[in-house]
Amino acid sequence: MVEDKLKWCCKQTKGIRLVELKPHLSESYLNEANESLEVCCKLDGKWKLISGYYACYNAFYSLLMKVGIKCEIHDCSIELMELFGFQEDDIMFLRKLKADRIQTQYYLKNILLKDENLIKKFVCKCKEILEGLDSGKIENIRRKLKEYEND
Repeated sequence: MVEDKLKWCCKQTKGIRLVELKPHLSESYLNEANESLEVCCKLDGKWKLISGYYACYNAFYSLLMKVGIKCEIHDCSIELMELFGFQEDDIMFLRKLKADRIQTQYYLKNILLKDENLIKKFVCKCKEILEGLDSGKIENIRRKLKEYEND
C-alpha cells in the first residue's frame, strides 16, 4: 500500500524527487519549524492548530532536505515518514493534524488544537532523527527511494 503510494508520488510533477543534499535548506526548515512552534504556543483558536501543523511539517521537511528529497505534495511527503523510522502513530498524528488544518483553514471548521505538547514532541523527534542522520543512513534512504522512482 505505502509502496504503491510512493510509486504514484514519484510520478507526479510536483511529487517526490531526489535532488542534491540540501543541508542549508534543512537548517532553514528547522528554523521555520521552531518559529512556528513558538507561535503555536502563544496563540489560541484556529491559528494555534495551523501553526502547529506547520511546525511539525517543516520539522519533518528539514529531514527531507537533509537527505536530498524534494516534494511539493504534503500527502506524498508524509508517505516518506516510514523511511526515517517514524512509527505508525507518528504518521497518523501528522495526517490527522494536516486534515484538521485543512478543515480549519479552508472550510472554517472550529477544530482546536487540544495538546500543544504533542506538537513539541513531534518537532523534538524530528530533531533527534536529524541529528542521527549520517552519510550511511542518508544513502540508505536515497537507495530505497530510487527503487520507487524506477518502477
